[in-house]
Amino acid sequence: MNELYIIHSGAEGLQMEDKKAEIFRCGKELFSSKGFKDTNISDITKMCGYAVGTFYNYYASKEKLFIDIYLQENEKLKRSILQSSVNLDDEPAKVLKEIMALNYSGINTNPILKEWYNKALFSKLEKEFYEHGGIEGIHEMMNSGTLELIRHWKSRGKIRTDLEDGMILALFNSVPYIDIHKEEIGVSYFPQILDYLVEFIMKGLTDTQH
Repeated sequence: MNELYIIHSGAEGLQMEDKKAEIFRCGKELFSSKGFKDTNISDITKMCGYAVGTFYNYYASKEKLFIDIYLQENEKLKRSILQSSVNLDDEPAKVLKEIMALNYSGINTNPILKEWYNKALFSKLEKEFYEHGGIEGIHEMMNSGTLELIRHWKSRGKIRTDLEDGMILALFNSVPYIDIHKEEIGVSYFPQILDYLVEFIMKGLTDTQH
């Protein structure tokens, strides 16, 4: 009897994982084709062939599902950049410029990642995760590779050590967000303006005599 119960429980757990994976897959497909705003939970469950209530067994909201999908796509992009031809031992300015170019291209060709730079959506997602205490963990996960690179450069005397790692990270992270304000700044200046910003930031950071 106990053996049968264990087998049944294991199969049930596997079925639950399968359902969650299917919701994830359908959500990703719909967010990619329709966008976050125009995708409803009922659209996702309809594609899966599940009742709407089934969605809430796995995700508390559409935002939570989107964040999970976003983090997976972001991790894929990070891995692809690290596996690219960028030589992390080159001069920091060259490395960062190449990474930013790959990151910019990766974001703009991925509809999920591109959604993050939708001003209205970003503020909604950020509010959601601040309320549930999750935004710090997300930022840490997204920035872990960059922090390692900053520490690597500092240990080799390639960038200034008088600035906190967090401040340097904030400087790097500020560059992609400028893309949100293309219209106000002037679309014709993009993406060249990003190259100049990286160049100017790195000139200041590599001034180790400061």
